[in-house]
Amino acid sequence: MPAKHHPSSPPTPRAEATPARGAVTAGPGPAAGERPAAAGPAGGIGRIPVLDVRPVVQAGRRPAKAVTGESFEISATVFREGHDAVAAHAVLTGPDGRPEPRVPMRELAPGTDRWGATVTAGQAGRWTFHVEAWGDTVTTWRRYARIKIPAGIDTELVLEEGARLHERAAAAVPAVRERSVLTRAVEALRDETRPAAWRLAAALTPE
Repeated sequence: MPAKHHPSSPPTPRAEATPARGAVTAGPGPAAGERPAAAGPAGGIGRIPVLDVRPVVQAGRRPAKAVTGESFEISATVFREGHDAVAAHAVLTGPDGRPEPRVPMRELAPGTDRWGATVTAGQAGRWTFHVEAWGDTVTTWRRYARIKIPAGIDTELVLEEGARLHERAAAAVPAVRERSVLTRAVEALRDETRPAAWRLAAALTPE
């Protein structure tokens, strides 16, 4: 299950309850009908902490604002213990309580653990957002496969593990085009008629 972070926010003050035409009140907080992840023993920080979520105004005492149709960045610090990779999505929820499609976040600067995504609030009203994060097993595999395969270490084991990870990812992708890319990677990784380096390169091509 992905870790979630919902920065808290008080109700919008009465003077801002009806934003001016074209304004968007983007107050960080849990989306309607959603519950934050259960707090852990260390003050709510789990295996994949999501910290310092922005935009935030006056430590969350007031909502951030944007103009209707204006794009803005949601950012957060996302990390985990060890060397395994992580990934994150930003989720923007409209005034009607319906979440927008998840937006993949990117690492803003390598090695900083700071992730961000650009989103757009399409109508006036009070919006909320949260960040979801999880361990990225495919990216983790790619990292050590790039080291082990050229060195000839556990070659077939590494290739088969990659095939299974891509196979699992393909099963979870509804779009035919994206699923076919992953399926071709599985076929390449299991093609024992080809050199190991070729099989790895074929799987790494659809980054």
